[in-house]
Amino acid sequence: MLAWRRLHVTAGTASRLLTSPRVIQQPWMCGQGCQSLSTSKSNQNDFFKDLEFQFESLRKKAADALPSSNWNPHVMNPDMPPGQADIVIVGGGVVGWSIAYWLKAKEGNRGGVKVLVVEKDPRYLQASTVLSAGGIRQQFSLRENIYLSLVSADFMRNINEHLGVLNEDPVDLQFNHSGYLFLANENVAHIMEENIKTQRQAGAKVSLLSPMQLQEKFPWISTKDVALASYGLENEGWFDAWTLLNAFRRKAISMGAIQCFGEVTGFKYAVSRKMIADEESMEYKRIKNVNVQMPNSREYQSVKCAVVVNAAGASSGKLVGMMDCGLDSTSSETPFPVEPRKRYIYVVHCPNGPGLDCPFLVDYSGIYFRREGLGGNYITGSSPAGDEEPDTTNLEVDHHFFEDRIWPHLAHRVPAFENLKVTSAWAGFYDYNTFDQNAILGNHPVVNNMYIATGFSGHGLQHSPAVGRAMAELILDGNFQTLDLSALSYKRILTQEPMLERNIV
Repeated sequence: MLAWRRLHVTAGTASRLLTSPRVIQQPWMCGQGCQSLSTSKSNQNDFFKDLEFQFESLRKKAADALPSSNWNPHVMNPDMPPGQADIVIVGGGVVGWSIAYWLKAKEGNRGGVKVLVVEKDPRYLQASTVLSAGGIRQQFSLRENIYLSLVSADFMRNINEHLGVLNEDPVDLQFNHSGYLFLANENVAHIMEENIKTQRQAGAKVSLLSPMQLQEKFPWISTKDVALASYGLENEGWFDAWTLLNAFRRKAISMGAIQCFGEVTGFKYAVSRKMIADEESMEYKRIKNVNVQMPNSREYQSVKCAVVVNAAGASSGKLVGMMDCGLDSTSSETPFPVEPRKRYIYVVHCPNGPGLDCPFLVDYSGIYFRREGLGGNYITGSSPAGDEEPDTTNLEVDHHFFEDRIWPHLAHRVPAFENLKVTSAWAGFYDYNTFDQNAILGNHPVVNNMYIATGFSGHGLQHSPAVGRAMAELILDGNFQTLDLSALSYKRILTQEPMLERNIV
């Protein structure tokens, strides 16, 4: 049995070795012709490079000696997070990086707030941000969602004033302002009229179209069984989600935010009890450390912190579960209502389909589609019925779902889609709020230094600029400053008072 012991050499130790008169100069410590040893930074770097070379030789010898073993001597990971941060944001999607940007933008002095963003998917292969349809709309039924969209759209129109980085290329979101078009039949037309009234009062520019007006404006649409349509006149359309995510990330890092690729596997926390009623008490928790597991490694780092932000999207419920929280004053638990829900997006090719005037169309049947590029391509999808929710243990695509649930409605609404070809498809996760399909923003009721920004149920991407600012205000100022989003707090879940959004796509 071979025993190996790792050699630890610090910068201070290296300096003492290099300056000690008792050190015997070795050939591997400097090149041929070296006359003297220096304490300069370059020679210290050479020392560590040579030391790593020695370790590499040891690892090779170990592999040769134990060919049947996959054991490898431990190597220090250069991407380990710092041992301490003021705020740890769990989730490096667009919401997490937006929060990081706004925290850095609000800090009084540069470096005043040490922000660490932890993302478990280094290549963003399963990130909901980049697997979305990339739409933004004001056509919601709740004022909070309308305001979030209006603020976010304004941010995107002026994105380089916010996210531009000196000596870097300007941000181009490829924002297509073709609008959203919602269709209603006789059964839901009255709901559309009520929504339009709310949207206009909030400041959104939306028009109502009769079936005749709809046919005149978009002659490729079949208006059969359409009673009413609502069309967004500005600040609606779609954009490149990956570009927005990278723009937030690039800017936040340039301002001092720290990026770490790893998975949060647990917390260290303190527990206290407070009396809340006669002879009744409530257990509260406060996170002290966040344990971050490095990718493809047994290494982990315990990060001491003051605040944790749960922006983990579809994994946010799992994160809360690590705290083992009972959320009411009795012994029973109120489950955290956010879970992953898989949604499919299909790319279809139809040369004779709608042209450049094609909006992001949402039919009352639940199917949607929009144009993708200029070559007769479109993306389409639909949320499954409650009893048809697909398996969330993978991101495999069910092509029968398109054939059975989507294509018939597409062809019914746009006759040209009777002849199309599916060219590709993918699946992504919603951070689905099973309680009311709306975001949960604010403090966790039991873990008093955890803030939550999740449960968007499909509209997190479009609301990310405004949500990031709101969460930064809540964390640093103690309350919402520019938008009052207190109605989206966890309180409504504890009191069982849902805020139901009627325009869910």
